[in-house]
Amino acid sequence: MSRHERLRAVHMSVLACVAGLLAGLVAYALFNLIALALNVTFMQAVSFELPSVADHNLGAWIVIVPAIGGLLVGLMARYGSPKIKGHGIPEAMEAVLTGDSRISLRVAIFKPISTVVAIGSGGPFGAEGPIIQTGGALGSLLGQVVSTTAAERKVLLACGAAGGMAAIFGTPLAGVILAIELLLFEFRPRSFILLVIATAVATALRHALIGDGPLFAMDAVSFGLPFNAPAYVLFAILTGFVAVGFSKLLFVVEDAFEALPIGDIWRPALGGQGLGVIGLFAPEVLGVGYDLITGVLNNEFAVAALLSIAVFKTAALL
Repeated sequence: MSRHERLRAVHMSVLACVAGLLAGLVAYALFNLIALALNVTFMQAVSFELPSVADHNLGAWIVIVPAIGGLLVGLMARYGSPKIKGHGIPEAMEAVLTGDSRISLRVAIFKPISTVVAIGSGGPFGAEGPIIQTGGALGSLLGQVVSTTAAERKVLLACGAAGGMAAIFGTPLAGVILAIELLLFEFRPRSFILLVIATAVATALRHALIGDGPLFAMDAVSFGLPFNAPAYVLFAILTGFVAVGFSKLLFVVEDAFEALPIGDIWRPALGGQGLGVIGLFAPEVLGVGYDLITGVLNNEFAVAALLSIAVFKTAALL
């Protein structure tokens, strides 16, 4: 390795540290702002602890709140940046594949704000997709501010996305694998090392700011291996079919909304109105749902309750 290459490697390592640090800080801020928004909206309280939306104090007003949030998101998409629409991960992939790994400052600003508004008004999804896009935007902006090549900028985008993932869930290895599979589309030692650096910094920051415990606390479980392995294989196959079916159905619903003869501003509000109706009957499916996941992992729900949650949560996500 030449002297220039060594200096470039050190340069990229420093930038990977910065990308992980920025992604960790934004993830921490986003996590707390979502909790605050949910508490203010549904509990009329000021707290940074994630509440259970099922215990809300809104009464029948819960029908309107998601619609108001949807309208605000529609306004931000119209006058801020249309790139904030979507789940987050596909948009980050698009930036890598078609945008020369460039994500604008507008996306970095409006995506986390729209996420707080959407989830804080009852949006039934987690922060992982938005923080991956926001972290990726920060990594991309870092690569645009500092002189880097397109290939280096792609790695920095992936470092920001992986750092955001690691900072939310405390899962540095999963963040690295996700970035390699969805954003880099290749496994190279140099990019792998930079991803490890970024996720290590973001995870350390999470431990300092959020805590050492897992996001989903889970009791000890006996998996009954190897005797239960065939059941797990069958369940994995079934889950794969369900995931494919859900994805196709989601695309159908999205296309149907796009075909509605109304303005772009009003489509999120209409979707929020439908979500509010669902929340009237099953408020527990609103918000990030991390308490539901923890309850399911610890076997706290009867079969009937699990079926109800699955049906209403699926309807809410669509």
